[in-house]
This record gives sequence, structure tokens and C-alpha cells, in this order.
Amino acid sequence: MAPRASWKGFLKIGELTCPVALHTAASTAERIRFHTINRATGHRVNRQFVDQETGKVVASDEQVKGYEVAKGEYVVLEPDEIAATIPQGDKTLSVDAFVKVEDIDKAYFDRPYYLTPADEVSLKAYGLIREGLKKEGVAALARALLFRKVRTVLIRPFELGLMATTLNFDYEVREADTVFDDIKNVKIGKEMLDLAEHIISTKRGSFDPAKFDDRYEAALAELVKAKIEGREMERPAEPVPTNVVSLMDALRQSAGGTRAKAPAKKKAAGSKAERGVGKKAPARKTASKRAAAEPKRRKAS
Repeated sequence: MAPRASWKGFLKIGELTCPVALHTAASTAERIRFHTINRATGHRVNRQFVDQETGKVVASDEQVKGYEVAKGEYVVLEPDEIAATIPQGDKTLSVDAFVKVEDIDKAYFDRPYYLTPADEVSLKAYGLIREGLKKEGVAALARALLFRKVRTVLIRPFELGLMATTLNFDYEVREADTVFDDIKNVKIGKEMLDLAEHIISTKRGSFDPAKFDDRYEAALAELVKAKIEGREMERPAEPVPTNVVSLMDALRQSAGGTRAKAPAKKKAAGSKAERGVGKKAPARKTASKRAAAEPKRRKAS
């Protein structure tokens, strides 16, 4: 049985309309959750909002939102005023355009959802949309009012269904230059680069999410189990610091200390002129020059 949908509406492409449902694809519901309790009584503790100046508890009907315009000065917004700003929607994911997924910077990806047909009647229209997107190798950009906010959604084929990913707005994604501008371009020696390439090549693999364990969550579960059983929990050993003092040493140790030697180059026969001795090699583009020559794919990351 499919999990409960978090949103139901219609996927609209031109005159084609298909009833659909959104299901959360990534959830934190399975994580271990704690309650705050009173150590002395063992009772749960409730949060209360307290006036910073008077120290008195403020009842929920006396709490309003405020926007700070100056130190200690606020513009007060009433609940009905805020509610009036929420856009009205018609429960429709209206497709505006079709794009290549690789053309969208991953920094704009927000939250993933599974998009399913709402009922058996909509199966044919749903299948048509899925197969059409798959055949053309594109994704659909749609807009809809989702969870009290107008969102842009990227819809693409995923296994037997569709994946819908909400996208961040442009103002929500920080400019990469504000973070990367202070990074200096350093020259990497050939031996270092060769070692790095060797390490990468020996550790190539494929992404399998089942192999990545949440160690913190597992440790919490074991701690709770130990407490229930009344036994002491062994503390994990402290990590032992390495004696590596240089980047080159770290690379050599990571590579296993030994590498297959490249076959020796044969001496070229003939005169110096025939071997090109003394001739200046054509200039090679540096990484920075190549980067400057290439157009920027995006402005933020």
C-alpha cells in the first residue's frame, strides 16, 4: 500500500490534465527522536514563550509576528494580515517548459518527491507523460502552490514513475564568487597529480546508498538499547593521529606506498634536429586559462 500523499492536484501540459499525488521521497521520520524531560520527576517539559523584558509567560493568543526595522523596534504583523499574502492556488502543476536536467545546476535542487497517478483512471495519461519525457530525454518545469508557497518543480522520469523536485529560487542560492573568490590558484606538481589520479582510479565504483550507514543514528540506537537493558555502553576509541606531515607523504601512503613503474622510454634515434632537441614545445593552456576561456555554466553553487 502506497504511503499517504502529502499533496493532491493535477499535472497540466497544454490541454492534457492528469490527476496526480505527491509523496515525500526523503524523510527524517525514521530517525531516533528524544523528548526533553525533568531529570528530578521524569516528566516531560513543555516549551513556553517568555517576554524578554518582563520574564512573564506570553499566551499563544498574545503572540504575533514582528519584523525588526531597528534595534528593538518591530513592525507587527497580525495573523490575518500574513494569511492574506498567501497566494491562491488551484491545485495544478502547470508545465511551462521542457528542459535538459543537466542544464540545471544541482545547487537549485531542493526536496525530492514521488509523483504518482491519483487513481486508476489517470494511469493512461500519466504513462503517456512519463514515456514522452523519457523518449525526448527532457524534464518538465512546472509551477504550483505547494505547502503555502508558489514553487517551481522539476518533473522527470524515474523508474516506473515520475520524480518531482522542488527548486530553490535564485535569491536563495548564494553566489559562488562570495565563497570562492579568496581561494588562490596553486600549482600542482606532476608527481602529486599522478598519485592523486592513481588513488582515484583504484577507488572507482558506483553509488549504492545502502552502503552508506548513518553511524550516528546507529550509535544512538545502540545507546538506547544499552540503557533499556541496564548495561554500560562502551565508548568508541579515540582516533589515532597520523604522523603524516606533508601532502606528498599523505598521497604516497594513500596509494599504498608502491606504484607500478611506467615502462622506460626508448631513446630516440637520429640527430638532435631529427629528435627535435632544442625546439620549444608549443605552449599548453593552464587550468586557469582553460577555465577563463569556457563560459560559466551557472553563477552560483
